[in-house]
Amino acid sequence: MVFNAPLFVSIYGPDNVLHHVLFQIAACSLAWNQLYASKNRFLDKIVSNRLLDLVWWGWVQVKEEDNSRVIFLTKPLSLEGDSDVDYRAPNLLKRVLSLFKNARPGSDLTRFQASPLLFLSPLFNIPKSHLQCFGESVYCVGIDLLGRCNRAETPHDRFSAVVSWSISTLRPMIFGIAPYNPILGETHHVTRGNLNVLLEQVSHHPPVTALHATDEKENLEMIWCQHPTPKFYGTSVETEVHGKRQLKLLNHRETYEMNSPKLLIKFLPLPWVDWVGENRIRCHETGLEAELYYGSNSWIRGNPRTIKGKIFDSTTFELLYEIHGQWDRTVKMKDVRSGKETVIYNAKEAISGLKAPIVTDLKGVWPSESAVIWGVLSQAILGKDWNKAREAKKVVEEKQRELLREREAKGETWVPNHFSVAHSKEGGGWDCAPIQQWVPPAPISVPL
Repeated sequence: MVFNAPLFVSIYGPDNVLHHVLFQIAACSLAWNQLYASKNRFLDKIVSNRLLDLVWWGWVQVKEEDNSRVIFLTKPLSLEGDSDVDYRAPNLLKRVLSLFKNARPGSDLTRFQASPLLFLSPLFNIPKSHLQCFGESVYCVGIDLLGRCNRAETPHDRFSAVVSWSISTLRPMIFGIAPYNPILGETHHVTRGNLNVLLEQVSHHPPVTALHATDEKENLEMIWCQHPTPKFYGTSVETEVHGKRQLKLLNHRETYEMNSPKLLIKFLPLPWVDWVGENRIRCHETGLEAELYYGSNSWIRGNPRTIKGKIFDSTTFELLYEIHGQWDRTVKMKDVRSGKETVIYNAKEAISGLKAPIVTDLKGVWPSESAVIWGVLSQAILGKDWNKAREAKKVVEEKQRELLREREAKGETWVPNHFSVAHSKEGGGWDCAPIQQWVPPAPISVPL
């Protein structure tokens, strides 16, 4: 079966423990039925001979193509996914914070031993893997910001285009909702136009995701290696996304390196989640560098989701441009010399009305594909069959434990199929290098 479904909310939680915490908060903060009622768009399912239409915050189409497996794809998180739904439940947050009684402020939650009480119920899962969320930030965009980076004529224009594209990789978050944790070796392979994107989960403990994307027509390449580390700070969880992100414009022989801002989840005084902190972008070949600062939503005063920063020449430290705005609305760049302001990013154009990927080659979809591994679980969640969902999740987890026992019995070490991975024990860093020069076209594609 091939499922193409819309998705209302998503969040880039980094680790099992963080997921459990988020879902406990969601359960405490808002009754599930209230969430449905607030959207007023949950209708009955309509079943026909070979077409099943469900309405779950939108429309779902399910086509029976292959009875041997379920391939489930959902609409990406977009600007419309942001919500003003009120998740306030301060009288119940003590229960949530009690889950951290064995965690000290500043402790790394990837090493935190979760209690059985922290069982992640599929009731609060969204039908999507983290691998898909990471990939969607690259291949799901309303306008071709990546192509603009390559086609810009001057180094300054290319750099500002890279800044704009980097902003587009951030998507609005909804407090308390999270996708599945990728299993070891899980992949996600999608094509958008000439851009081919491949992700692989190269480590499970700790969670490390590698991404390789190439566009032979534009002659560009992207390599990411992401290792999120959540830490508990009493009334919040702060996730720092370690790892290297590179964008290579091969026609210009330029490599842009950048990091990711932090994901901040606040429990008190009101629960919310957002991207915060510093984001640096640099090009060694041109000497241009950007320092961007993402501000959080205070819920009390100030503009939410602010972004401020500058672009300067790192060789002379000359300030060239000032950047300001809101990354979920518009971002402007001011030329320091001329005083001219231009809009370099419009969120409505970039991350609004995004289309869901579709399967274009059923037989070409790998067994390791996210949409296959979690297909039955996603189908059960969408149909509100929670017993089936729990069983489907258990099947995936038990299969992974079985494979681990087999490797340990044989003395084998698991090796990624698409990346070579290096880990520095001293620095704690991860480096992922793609095995192939170019990512091949995928059996899943995003309609243009």
